[in-house]
Amino acid sequence: MSRAYAVLAAATLVAVTACSGQGGATSGETAAPPGDPAKVSGGITVLTNRTDQIADGTLKKYAAEFNKTYPGVKVKFEGLTDYEGETKIRMNTENYGDVLLIPNSLSVEQYPDFFAPLGGSGALSAKFDYTDHATVDGRVYGLANIGVANGFVYNKSVWAKAGVKDWPATPQEFVADLEAVKSKTDAVPYYTNYKDGWPLTNWTNAIGSPSCDSGAYDALAKTEEPWGGGEDLHAIDELLYTIVDKGLAEPDPTTTNWEDSKSRIGAGKVGAMWLGSWAISQMRAAAEAAGKNPDDIAFMPFPVRRDGTYCSVLSPDYQYAVNAHSENKGAARAWLDWYITESGQAASEGSISSVKGAPLPDTLKAFSDNDVKLIPRDQENIAEVNKIDKASEIGITAQDYRQKLVDVARGAADGDMDSYFGELNAKWAEARQTLGG
Repeated sequence: MSRAYAVLAAATLVAVTACSGQGGATSGETAAPPGDPAKVSGGITVLTNRTDQIADGTLKKYAAEFNKTYPGVKVKFEGLTDYEGETKIRMNTENYGDVLLIPNSLSVEQYPDFFAPLGGSGALSAKFDYTDHATVDGRVYGLANIGVANGFVYNKSVWAKAGVKDWPATPQEFVADLEAVKSKTDAVPYYTNYKDGWPLTNWTNAIGSPSCDSGAYDALAKTEEPWGGGEDLHAIDELLYTIVDKGLAEPDPTTTNWEDSKSRIGAGKVGAMWLGSWAISQMRAAAEAAGKNPDDIAFMPFPVRRDGTYCSVLSPDYQYAVNAHSENKGAARAWLDWYITESGQAASEGSISSVKGAPLPDTLKAFSDNDVKLIPRDQENIAEVNKIDKASEIGITAQDYRQKLVDVARGAADGDMDSYFGELNAKWAEARQTLGG
């Protein structure tokens, strides 16, 4: 399983205290880049959501390559199917691996409580993109392995059978195209992945695409009604609501399955899913496994053009961090740096490397050919946005509020789109006022 970065949320985890036993590390100790590889030793546990790469031996192969440079480090992988849920529980203790993906339920301000600083923002930002997403008081606590463009993964063959050749330029055109898929093919036009939940959080990564504004997420800190007409969240959630309301998604979203969805879109049984660009290679592999053409799997931007241009927001995928209580910080940092800069994982999966200057992968050739504007998301107001979101109890980066949106759209919850948007706006406005916004 994988998952594109869902914007940092403000849900609170129980803080842990620094470990001082067994010559132990403290939470303030820096996990500095290792010097002489021959002098780096120790066993480390790497928590991962890529259970598929444990099962197929991919991570074991990476570890073997890593050991050619760092023979004194023993790497153990622990795959978590419900990564967010299981990690959140484990972080109430000090036992949450040596290297882990930073959970989305943790706000940036909490990073120093759980992770070892990796270095100063000046030095690390010169080498890696997205360091501002994990910087607190000038120190960086997490490094992204890859960057992600956001859009719809879709099956070109299915859309061609429906008579659709060009990317839709408006949400209305997108819905009309899904209706053509429904009437002219046997495929489910759109798949929500409602049951697993986390894919629904990726819709938040569209903030900035309708407006083509890298500051759109930051602007939430100053916005009274994020779901008001003309706002990005209104356009984003209206599209999802309409898809479900018009019966263009799977009949029973409570039975969806993430792993199965890859096979379904690969085999042409699903038309489209909103995900990050990391998903393209996984869906192509699924198509090949189903005996279909992997090139049928393509990627399109959010269906809005500004001055004739589509825009896709760039954001980091999960960021890798070193447990503040790890007794082998040197070995942990060695793995983290090697995996990001030397393993070749990003290129092999058609992802955007976080190493500055790395070229765009072939999976995004259509974006390059069609001059899709890739815009980074500003982070200046992230702490303020997180505080408002937490106080509102909405959880714009969590799955619950969009699961309710789907429930309202399919008639499983009371209300309609306007009433639900009104409820969300009221909560947001009240939270801002409470915090003095």
